[in-house]
This record gives sequence, structure tokens and C-alpha cells, in this order.
Amino acid sequence: MMDLRVVAFDCDGVMFDTLDANRHYYNHILQRFGCPPMDAAQLGFVHSHTVQEALEHLFADEAMRQAAHDFRKTIDYRGFLKLLTIEPGLVELLDWMRGKFHTAIATNRTDTMKHLLREFGLSERFDLVVTSLDVQRPKPFPDPLFKILAHFRVEPHQALFVGDSEVDAGTARAAAVPFVAYRNPELEARYHINQLKDLQAVLGTPHAR
Repeated sequence: MMDLRVVAFDCDGVMFDTLDANRHYYNHILQRFGCPPMDAAQLGFVHSHTVQEALEHLFADEAMRQAAHDFRKTIDYRGFLKLLTIEPGLVELLDWMRGKFHTAIATNRTDTMKHLLREFGLSERFDLVVTSLDVQRPKPFPDPLFKILAHFRVEPHQALFVGDSEVDAGTARAAAVPFVAYRNPELEARYHINQLKDLQAVLGTPHAR
């Protein structure tokens, strides 16, 4: 990691435990249209994809899917924030990284991201946030990481991407950015970590950015 400049994080499953929040959020939408709650496979899908992809997955009927989109826009996501749990050590890690590395987020979340960061006091701890609204093609396409690389004017080898899903691993591969797998030993990755504080050992002694 001789010339590492940028560390990018996925949100769901890395920065936050959002599984319960996602379960309640999408089940709330399904219930509105008389549909049963998600099964385990559906929950796994929506947990790592955009809301557009999630609703396409959950609603086969186009008219109902559009109605679900319209209903989603009326939901105040702040009501689901109480179901989120911030990952232990995240704030301490970000504070340690400040001034040493640029920090970014590459997430398939959309308009809920700003509420999440504000609620947990993280808005000022990231130099750049890229959601699925900010790119033409969301993860697993490389566009979010390409946007981050371009913003900081760095090469792929000068960045790391920390994620927990195959979607994240595929994004890193497509962008040629070294990948750090978080709590998922099944993923192909340059590094595997089980706690966020373990990332400090991966980063080593950095150059001032």
C-alpha cells in the first residue's frame, strides 16, 4: 500500500447493520399492496441492490411496481433509522484516517443516504459520497468507483474498496480497484477483515495525502 490515497466504503453491511431496517422498509411496501413479507432470498437481493432493482425484483407486474415506486416516495425513511446499527469502530477508524487518506462511499442507496449520514453524525467525515443517483450505472458496474477515482485524480491501485457482497466484489474487479472483504470469507479479495479496526493494519503507515 505504498501509494494508497483513497479508501471507499460500501454502506449496508459495512458501515451499518441495515438488514433489519431493509427488511421492515420493503415489507412495509409489500404490505401496502397486499403482498407477503420477503423470504430470505428476496431480503438478500434487496440488501445489496438499488431500490429500483429491488422493486423490480419484488413486483413482477409493471403497474404495481410503478405504484410501489410512487408509494415509496411518500415514506419518511427517518422512521426506519432507529432500526440501523452503526458498525463498531467506524467513527474511530474514520477519525484516524482523517488527514491520511481521502474517504468516500460507494453505495446503491439513493435519497436515503443523506438522512442516514446526518442522523449518525457522519456527513463531515467523508470527502465524497456516491449513490446510485450519481452515476449512470450503479454497482456492480464500475461507475461509482470510476467517479471516485476521477474526483480524487488517482489510479485504481491508489484506492481500496471495502465491501461485504458479491456486488461489491464485482464492482471492485470491474474498476481494477483492490478489494477488502468485510466479514465475508467467501468473497475473492486482496484482504479479508472481520472488524473495521482491522483495516488500520491493512492501511499500514500512510503517507500524508
